[in-house]
Amino acid sequence: MRQTSIAARVEHLAQPLAAAHGMEVVDVEYIRAHDSILRVYLDKEGGVDLNDCQAVSEALGELLDREDIIRDNYLLEVSSPGIDRVIKKEKDMRRFAGSKVDVKLFAPTALGKEFTAVLNGVTDDGQIRLLTDDGETLLDNSQLAQMRLHVEF
Repeated sequence: MRQTSIAARVEHLAQPLAAAHGMEVVDVEYIRAHDSILRVYLDKEGGVDLNDCQAVSEALGELLDREDIIRDNYLLEVSSPGIDRVIKKEKDMRRFAGSKVDVKLFAPTALGKEFTAVLNGVTDDGQIRLLTDDGETLLDNSQLAQMRLHVEF
């Protein structure tokens, strides 16, 4: 099974477990290597704590053992997405509209390949609206390598 289909399948299995604990799955990563890693990122209003992560980790670990969708050995990590969380889903783009984001593109544009902007949400047809010093820019999701919440120290 491909890495992306494993991540999608795990997200499908994990979402009801997280919801039962008042949380949502915001991202799943499956990194296949010598020591494979399955990362599940959870969030809820007010943030998640260690007990939240442990509860979902235990339930998900048992479910993954029963479903046996990952044949190789792997390490399961369940955590919060952090203050510089990755923003991938359209609902998160709407949720974090008005926030500063760090953007990395697959190929450079007039703005460059990496820049900071204000996320203005998403258009009805799914384009990402960003406000830069040059005005509003629209990006197709396929151009986006990664978008994270910007953290200023």
